[in-house]
Amino acid sequence: MASHVKNMTEGKPASLILTFALPLMAGNVFQQLYTVVDTMVVGKFLGVNALAALGATDWINWMMLGIIQGFTQGFAILMAQEFGAGQQERLRKVIGSSALLSLYSSVLLLLFGQLAARPVLKLLQTPDAIMAGSLLYLRIMFLGVPIVMAYNLLACILRSLGDGKTPLHAMIVASLTNIALDLIFVMALHWGIAGAAAATLIAQLISGLYCLYHIMKIDFLKMEKEDFRFQSALYGKLLALGAPMAFQNCIIAVGGMIVQFVVNGFGVLFIAGFTATNKLYGILEIAATSYGYSMITYVGQNLGAGKSRRIRQGLRAALAIATVTSIAIALIMLIFGRFILSWFISGTPEEVEQTMQVAYFYLSIMSVCLPILYLLHVVRSTIQGMGNTFLPMLSGIMEFTMRTLTALLLPLAIGEIGIFFAEIAAWAGADVVLVVSYFSVAHKLPAEPDPEPSLPAL
Repeated sequence: MASHVKNMTEGKPASLILTFALPLMAGNVFQQLYTVVDTMVVGKFLGVNALAALGATDWINWMMLGIIQGFTQGFAILMAQEFGAGQQERLRKVIGSSALLSLYSSVLLLLFGQLAARPVLKLLQTPDAIMAGSLLYLRIMFLGVPIVMAYNLLACILRSLGDGKTPLHAMIVASLTNIALDLIFVMALHWGIAGAAAATLIAQLISGLYCLYHIMKIDFLKMEKEDFRFQSALYGKLLALGAPMAFQNCIIAVGGMIVQFVVNGFGVLFIAGFTATNKLYGILEIAATSYGYSMITYVGQNLGAGKSRRIRQGLRAALAIATVTSIAIALIMLIFGRFILSWFISGTPEEVEQTMQVAYFYLSIMSVCLPILYLLHVVRSTIQGMGNTFLPMLSGIMEFTMRTLTALLLPLAIGEIGIFFAEIAAWAGADVVLVVSYFSVAHKLPAEPDPEPSLPAL
């Protein structure tokens, strides 16, 4: 059964992109509930120090997730191209090779994460008051790397086939599980930060199993032993797509860690306020990442089908949709931001007020500049869908450069508020690289013959 599989090489681009993105958006909302509920439970029931401890792990944890997503999304580009070309046998071989590469890399990442957790936290000058909690959270999360890798690969397989609904259903089930386990592990069993981490991993396992069950029901994805045979050329092609995307996410995360290093010098209350807004970052970005996933699949399928004209049409449609969406989200956050942030913050009235000032100011800056971020996701994903992951990697290096320079230099000139502009500078710098890169890549697309005019009726 393959009822949710969608061919995106026929039909109106705007409608296809939006209808594919909406389930992903809803799924990302539920996925963000992982982070939001963890933060709310930890912040409200364990206090400001625990919230800061969670925040100190943000970029380290994101780096690991970014590497995982980079590899799996890179693999999915080739899957989408083979599906668009109608090459089901080659598609199965791509999936089999992707599964083995994911297995090998998840083991290496697990070992690396355990070894690097403490040294990296020390390097970032994590305050002693929150070091133990931060380290415990990271160690548990890194133990679950194979689970996270498996879910991301399975979800990417479904998305490459145009199925955004099954990952949505998986996220709904997993999010409800996560919420229930958070309440049990943290509030009832008093497992603290460790309970929040365990709840997240168990929920992720459930979502992965749900995706696997539905993949096994797709007739043309009945895998054979032959599909898992080592093929050096195919491995090389997959790594050439996935490795630049993983490196791109890694270098972006290193820039984020440098920002965290600067933030850690401003005290626990500043860290807590910064953390509260960073947890909303995922919500601000939900639609952007969904449009990005949609464009990778849309462009990949149409490139495989040799329909380059539709790629350009799709980009124009996606940019219009993304711009309107980003403005709407920005307005909501500016109006209701303080109320939403209050869900994450607890403590004495003085602590709450100081933390809120930091959090809302940062949220306001990011909201106003949100269209810059949405342009980044749409254009970057379009280029990646064309099979070029090197130029988007260069945009990641530009993000790293702009984020790092702004974080290190601007606070020296205007004080601690300068750190809030590091993200904006990173987005803008990446956009410059991506826009230039798109025109360079689009110029090389194979020309699509004009449709033959229909003959007049006799």
